[in-house]
Amino acid sequence: MRWIIQKQPPIEKISQLSKVLGVDKLIASLLIQRGIESFDEAKQFFRPDLNQLHDPYLMKDMATAVSRIEEAIYKDENILVYGDYDVDGTTAVSLMSSFLKSIYPNVATYIPDRYGEGYGISFQGIDFAHDNDFSLIIALDCGIKAIDKVKYANEKDIDFIICDHHRPGNELPNAVAVLDPKREDCNYPYDELCGCGVGFKLVQALAKNHHQTIEDLVPYLDLVATAIAADIVPITGENRILAYYGLKVINKAPRIGFKAIIHQLNKSELTITDVVFVIAPRINAAGRMKHGLHAVNLMTETNFKEAVKIAGEIETYNSDRKELDKLITYEALKQIETTNEQQDFSTVVYSETWHKGVIGIVASRLIETYYRPTLVFTKSGDKLAASARSVKGFDVYNAIDQCAEFVEQFGGHKYAAGLTLLPENYEKFKAKFEKVVKKTIPEELRTPEISVNSEMNLCDINQKFYRILNQFAPFGPQNMRPIFVANGLRDNGFGKCVGEDKSHLKLNLIDATDKKTYNAIGFGLGHKKEITSNGNSFKAAFNLDENNWNGMTSIQLLLKDIKPE
Repeated sequence: MRWIIQKQPPIEKISQLSKVLGVDKLIASLLIQRGIESFDEAKQFFRPDLNQLHDPYLMKDMATAVSRIEEAIYKDENILVYGDYDVDGTTAVSLMSSFLKSIYPNVATYIPDRYGEGYGISFQGIDFAHDNDFSLIIALDCGIKAIDKVKYANEKDIDFIICDHHRPGNELPNAVAVLDPKREDCNYPYDELCGCGVGFKLVQALAKNHHQTIEDLVPYLDLVATAIAADIVPITGENRILAYYGLKVINKAPRIGFKAIIHQLNKSELTITDVVFVIAPRINAAGRMKHGLHAVNLMTETNFKEAVKIAGEIETYNSDRKELDKLITYEALKQIETTNEQQDFSTVVYSETWHKGVIGIVASRLIETYYRPTLVFTKSGDKLAASARSVKGFDVYNAIDQCAEFVEQFGGHKYAAGLTLLPENYEKFKAKFEKVVKKTIPEELRTPEISVNSEMNLCDINQKFYRILNQFAPFGPQNMRPIFVANGLRDNGFGKCVGEDKSHLKLNLIDATDKKTYNAIGFGLGHKKEITSNGNSFKAAFNLDENNWNGMTSIQLLLKDIKPE
């Protein structure tokens, strides 16, 4: 691990903000690192306000999209809400269909089959719309590159409204409206919305026409917050506001489907991390193992008993998914070892038997062992399909784009992408991708890094500091939970490896400054126990966390890494 200590703000700026806000200088420094330098900016950060959301009509094509939907309602047309099978897509479909059904009955949903149709808009989906008399399709979290599919729909007199957040290609589909803040000709003030976020902006615009305010839309924000968390978009600007209020809904008045998942958990309050690791995997499991429509059914269900039944089925899919991803990860690691590719700049592996629904997770797992841009391929019909994942700082989308001569279709963003190619092009693609990565990846990006906000003494940790730190939440990209470094630490001699396989490290740290003892846990750091033994002095990088044990709550250090002094 490389520890990168972030640049510290000027002392005078820290002192000034500390005085204005009446907070610790370390808190002031953390705020300045996030671009917050005044009382008003701090107020906006600590007290997100729904009224700070941008006018949806600032988005290119928004007025046209609203007008076409209103026309469909006026003319009694059938509307099909179409979305991708992952969390972002299924939450977006649940959001849009729920809202439209609250003002108009002729609305249905469609999620493509991951295995029969693949990602995004499909010819099969358009045929379904045509056969069932749908004249308007609202596509969410997909469609920005569906040039030929939209053309096919137009030939069948079906109009498209596309709500996407992926990068457009050189040409846009010939849809009635294309809502995508990443369009070059779109001047919307915030371009980091997820697909469900773009869908919410359309709902926000429609709501105005139907005499609804932003307050009326708050019950939908649990869906938006879940999509923001799962899609790993920056927790800044509008995303921060939407995630903040969405988490409140999840904790105080969740929709029936979420309640069916949450009631099995022994947690009083869910954080955005819980959404990422508890709610999102279960929603995803439906599309990975069976069909994404199960997730939509759960999120739109209004009967608790029925929701519990669907949630139980999805729980089974999630258990099956865990077993599969464990097995395939093992097989992929063996493949890398036996083909002697440990020293490559990229990882590209393939087996025709691997389950398409979990190859994205496997790609992420492989990066934990071999830290480099990774693609995992499997057979999909008469083609090969892959999920790509990247390391921090490297644009895997651009790297794939440079291999486009061997690719049939691809899409995604900087850190995650999907593609298909013909079997005969696999080895050529693999060789070209390795060449591109080797040529373009800087040496420092080949080692995982910890971005440290600041050094601190453990004696500065107290309840007030921790309480204010928690108000930085919700955490996520560009607003990560702060990481600190403390030097001159020693274990009190009772440190030990814990867990079933003894892979975790539990320590009682003594800070040189005050001789107090501080509890610390390092998941996956059991192999570093030697550094802390025999009274050795060492340094640690850590977050602050809460430990609940036997009804007692205390602050503990969540260790990220330790190094000898």
